[in-house]
Amino acid sequence: MGLGGCIILIAVGAILTFATDWHMQGVNLDLVGVILMIVGLIGVTTFSSIARRRRVVVPPTAPTVVEEPHGRRDGYSDGYGA
Repeated sequence: MGLGGCIILIAVGAILTFATDWHMQGVNLDLVGVILMIVGLIGVTTFSSIARRRRVVVPPTAPTVVEEPHGRRDGYSDGYGA
């Protein structure tokens, strides 16, 4: 489950807990909402810790400069011209 799925779980849990007044027999929607929010928070923390470990900092390297010998580069001195 990615970060988007975790955020959706948190949002659905908050909606069930704070924005609804439905009453279902045998189901406490407030508790279901709290459980969904907790699972979403656990997912966000797990995802962020895994993403932090995946980042590898590579130190920059100096560019390699290859210098060609100085000479005539008009297209005729290399044997391909007329």
